[in-house]
Amino acid sequence: MGQKYVYDKFVLTKKATSLPYSCPVMSSFPSNDMNKTQILIGATTLLLGSLVYLVDRPPDQTYFLYFSKIEISLHSTLPNLFGFLGNLLPAFAHVFSFILITAGIIACGKRDYLTVCLSWLIVDWTFELGQKYSDLAVKLIPGWFAGIPILEASSGYFRVGTFDLLDMAAILLGAGAAYFVLMKTRAGFPRKISLEHG
Repeated sequence: MGQKYVYDKFVLTKKATSLPYSCPVMSSFPSNDMNKTQILIGATTLLLGSLVYLVDRPPDQTYFLYFSKIEISLHSTLPNLFGFLGNLLPAFAHVFSFILITAGIIACGKRDYLTVCLSWLIVDWTFELGQKYSDLAVKLIPGWFAGIPILEASSGYFRVGTFDLLDMAAILLGAGAAYFVLMKTRAGFPRKISLEHG
């Protein structure tokens, strides 16, 4: 019996391990543990994106600031922090952060990551396009959204919001960046494992 060490990058080949291509050892790895690193990165990015609304935008343009019982807006206190990037950061940060948080909770491999990224990309693109075709978007909003916090702001989001191709690009960039970060922070990248074979 001998041992051979390989770096597990979710690709085991016969040449690399001297084992049959189907390796039962892989099935013993946990696949449902949350990735705290990914969740932390996602949450931090979400907070950073929120700073745009707290500092650079008037409180009457932001739902959670407008209805807040506590004055938390810093728009009239601090100078504009983000400049031109403040127009694009929310679109980037939203898709990036929610991809990281979602994948960190439920995903376990490359295929899952790709599914999560594409799903959030489609969601964010759909909402952005809804601002261009606002009349259609408003008609699709269920009547029972009225009176429910956050959901009640849906129609206003489409009516008042402005469609921007740069936002579409920022969303695409955010999804791509999120996939890159997921691949770099996934469990077992790289991971050293011991395989016993005769």
